[in-house]
Amino acid sequence: MNHYQTVAAALAYIRANALRQPNLEELAGHACMSPFHFQRVFTEWAGVSPKKFLQYLTLQHAKAVMAKTVSLAEAAECSCLSSTSRLHDLFLSIEGITPGTFKQLGQQLQLKYSINSCPFGNYIVASTPKGICHLHFFRDQAAALVELRQTWPKAELVNALDAQHEQVQVFFQRTQQQPAAKIRLHLQGTPFQLKVWEALLRIPEGCLTSYASLAQQIGQPTASRAVGTAIGSNPIAFLIPCHRVIKSIGGIGEYRWGSERKMAMIGWEAARNQVQIEPQPEQLSMF
Repeated sequence: MNHYQTVAAALAYIRANALRQPNLEELAGHACMSPFHFQRVFTEWAGVSPKKFLQYLTLQHAKAVMAKTVSLAEAAECSCLSSTSRLHDLFLSIEGITPGTFKQLGQQLQLKYSINSCPFGNYIVASTPKGICHLHFFRDQAAALVELRQTWPKAELVNALDAQHEQVQVFFQRTQQQPAAKIRLHLQGTPFQLKVWEALLRIPEGCLTSYASLAQQIGQPTASRAVGTAIGSNPIAFLIPCHRVIKSIGGIGEYRWGSERKMAMIGWEAARNQVQIEPQPEQLSMF
């Protein structure tokens, strides 16, 4: 059973009451569950207890993770990969097109789309023959379809599940031990946007970086604001992991599909990787 909504509601409550650090009994009461039931539901979803999960979402923990992954080589080590080249070949590759090319070719494209669900809620995914071009989480299915049509206005949309969509489903369902199949992406964006999105792919699961660090990694250290804008326009949720970028001064930063969802993703990935960085009890302030 997908318990994401239960976890998201708990995270929203924690965020609103961060200074008090609500305990298990309080969280369970807010979820209208017994403490035992809430702990079991939460642990089934996250793989760890609520207390451990919340430790992964503290500012102290986030800063410690970022301090450990200041370089690409260290990021590879954090992800238990043998070399930095494995990061590039892990599971995604991009075939990008510029907006000018898209204007010429968009009317010739056929997009297949389908509606699915994953640990983080419902999502709509669309693909061209060259790869996945759209993956958005949603609350309203009709609005999600309107957004897809607005993003690819000249393309022919066909409601059909294809092999690429099934690859995405398998990716969300895989365990930490199972290698991810290679998924191709077909993106429209400016050269700068494509560079930022490619940089996001180099952040391993369970690791975090800041907007300023990402700007440095692409060779434009003064472009933090532009990097943030490019991240905000990322069309492929989770697969292009924009949720792994947070504010260097504290706070999770914005997320186009909801801050609670971003918090859930960060904590879920940290739990899957069992990141062993323990914050001090007095520093357990939430983002």
